[in-house]
Amino acid sequence: MQVDLLPVNHVLTVERLIDDVNSILFAKFGKQWDSRGLANRLGKQPLDAARILVKDFELPCSAEEYLELSTPMFRERWSMARRLPGASRLVKHLHAHMIPISLASNSPKANILGKLSHQPGWKDFFKVIIGGDEVKQGKPDPEIYTTVANQLGVEPDRCLVIEDSPTGVMAGKAAGMKVVAVPSLRKKDFRDQYKIADLVLSSLLDFKPETWGLPCFQDWVCNALPIEPWYVGGPVIKGFGRGSKVLGIPTANLPTAAFTKVLSECVCGIYLGWAGLSNRGVFKMVMSVGWNPYFDNDEKTVEPWLLHEFPEDFYGDELRLVVVGYIRQEANFPSLQALIERIREDGRIAECALDVAPYSDYQRDSFLTTPLLKKDGEV
Repeated sequence: MQVDLLPVNHVLTVERLIDDVNSILFAKFGKQWDSRGLANRLGKQPLDAARILVKDFELPCSAEEYLELSTPMFRERWSMARRLPGASRLVKHLHAHMIPISLASNSPKANILGKLSHQPGWKDFFKVIIGGDEVKQGKPDPEIYTTVANQLGVEPDRCLVIEDSPTGVMAGKAAGMKVVAVPSLRKKDFRDQYKIADLVLSSLLDFKPETWGLPCFQDWVCNALPIEPWYVGGPVIKGFGRGSKVLGIPTANLPTAAFTKVLSECVCGIYLGWAGLSNRGVFKMVMSVGWNPYFDNDEKTVEPWLLHEFPEDFYGDELRLVVVGYIRQEANFPSLQALIERIREDGRIAECALDVAPYSDYQRDSFLTTPLLKKDGEV
């Protein structure tokens, strides 16, 4: 399939900004903010989303008043919007190969341009940018996508949409386009809302351009993708017990409460990196982040496997992780044996990859060996 247009929606993540703004506003209203009802608001035009928000939380204001108060607060925070994992890589890749890219969002055009203004050079990547205030009907109506196709002079069936919301997925399909969903609603309960998409991915890191007739990426090193490193740490705790008992693969579990925000934004999948274990040294590691579909976890977890034989358990020891590469997305398996074989293959990939740059460059990262700061009174 030759793709002439790729409208990429929501290349920036604003979840933390939403939490920040609504926490402040709700406190003024004598309410407590939480993210319930997100599935009903995601991808809708601002006024429609505000109406749902006001109703769900019984706010003492109208939807219009909520927008009047919140819009300036969001505008002040656009510089804090973060690029979604894999977004910059994908946009730059397509631009370099002269593939026309567009942005089509239910947000007002001014808001889109405001966010992009804090991402140097990004505005130039997009040939067409259309906001929800420039069409009569917002998503899930197909108008916004057919308008983009018309402006580019291409047929809808030659277009590929990458969407994060169920509303956007419906709009793309209604426009007669192929749709890849990268859900913002990442909890298990929301999976069915994306099933009409042609393909559902955990993140843009998993997007394979060649599947759609586009030039493939050339940046994988030793069967893994180098990523901007991220850092987590905490005391090793007892996990599900399945690592060594069921799989024969001991994992060193960390308490997720210590890095809830990092975990919420982290792409589910299999990673590689380095593990610093207090008083024991620095070791290669491979780890899973997510719900582990085979075991169908109720909560998102981080389960590192240190690629070293230890003579005894080390519960309570401080573990530091520097995550430097991405191997694959989460997957389910037809049998326990198939899962075990895949985990061991992930381990072999990590063993080899961590011997070469850029992964090997982080083996001596000071984070791995610097103890956590003690609280007052601790020794």
